[in-house]
Amino acid sequence: MAASNIDQDFLNRIEGALDQIRPYLEADGGNVKVLEVTEDMVLKLELLGACGSCPMSTMTLKAGVEQSVLRAIPEIKAVEAINLTPING
Repeated sequence: MAASNIDQDFLNRIEGALDQIRPYLEADGGNVKVLEVTEDMVLKLELLGACGSCPMSTMTLKAGVEQSVLRAIPEIKAVEAINLTPING
């Protein structure tokens, strides 16, 4: 667990919330890694595997990952990916 600025118990809560969505990400060849939680309670993630290059990663992040985290951990205000693939439209 690389995120060094996060209390271990808080990190375990985050990982637990992410574990709820991970099977869906892994089914498509992807995953997420916790990088940090900012002072204003924004969870920063790295999209791994297929998630890092998928054109639907923005929707996956917002509709799946962010909702799972916000539901489980109301202290988190938002979830952002540092390597999000922009949607071409």
